[in-house]
Amino acid sequence: METMPEDGRKVLVTGGAGFIGSHVADAHLERGDRVWIVDDLSSGRLDNVPSGAEFHRMDIADPEMRDLIRDVGFDLVNHHAAQIDVRRSVADPLLDARTNILGLVNILEAARRAGTRRVVFVSSGGVVYGEPEALPTPEHAPKSPLSPYGISKLAGEYYLNYYREIHGMSYVALRYGNVYGPRQDPHGEAGVVAIFANRILGGEPLGIHGDGEQTRDYVYVGDVARANLAAAGMPLPATGGIDARAFNVATGAGTSVNELARTLEEVAGTRTARVTWGARPGELRHSALAIARMARRGWAPAFSLREGLSATLEHIAAQRAVARVG
Repeated sequence: METMPEDGRKVLVTGGAGFIGSHVADAHLERGDRVWIVDDLSSGRLDNVPSGAEFHRMDIADPEMRDLIRDVGFDLVNHHAAQIDVRRSVADPLLDARTNILGLVNILEAARRAGTRRVVFVSSGGVVYGEPEALPTPEHAPKSPLSPYGISKLAGEYYLNYYREIHGMSYVALRYGNVYGPRQDPHGEAGVVAIFANRILGGEPLGIHGDGEQTRDYVYVGDVARANLAAAGMPLPATGGIDARAFNVATGAGTSVNELARTLEEVAGTRTARVTWGARPGELRHSALAIARMARRGWAPAFSLREGLSATLEHIAAQRAVARVG
């Protein structure tokens, strides 16, 4: 079984100025790790970078990325930096591949030479499975990505498995559900919770695509950060393909857009109007991820949907208050 050192770890978090990556950086600092953050700030924010981390503004596909990994000699690389917009990947698949495939390989080559002990890779539980045959969907389900983004994430898992098989590099792939919580960008396509929360707090109507009965597995970002800590240290089998190293990080339950809107309104203590738009072409109808494999490793979501939405609303309301004063 492959293991990681417990103390004094040097950790690189790519995309660590972003929504999820910054929470992961916080979690590593809290456990006593030394943390470096790389982010090109194309979507991340400097004010998300924790004060205890060393920050480098850098594109993960640049040669300077290899120099940093060589010079520091990281024990762990937590790879959150990515092009995450499905629609953008369809419009510009070359950009998607440059970041999500060439950027990853640039990091892996450097990590291999530097003797990095483990890579934690962020995959996607929504896009790699496609329209699932079973709900909740287990890790061994068929893979049928329907966008360049989904293809690039699945390709990343295969690249990592190659580096494990040929070079002995340990890795874990975390297939996220729909992550939400404080610091989420309300302008991204995956930010429906932040979008709805801002509109509810502003007394604006909520836009619903289609009938609103499409479902997603919403998981709170604090729980996701804990899953990353678990992945960094868990013992792993020495053999097996990509599914042996993949773990869904979600709740195991699907929530419809309509139910999400209602729950947010209940937490906020208000009601808002609805605006109905046409269904998005090619959008998955339902998604929920089985989490038994992570549960066997001691991880389970601690936040209910209502608790997570309450914490998110409180954070966004505080941000809005500061913005009004400013």
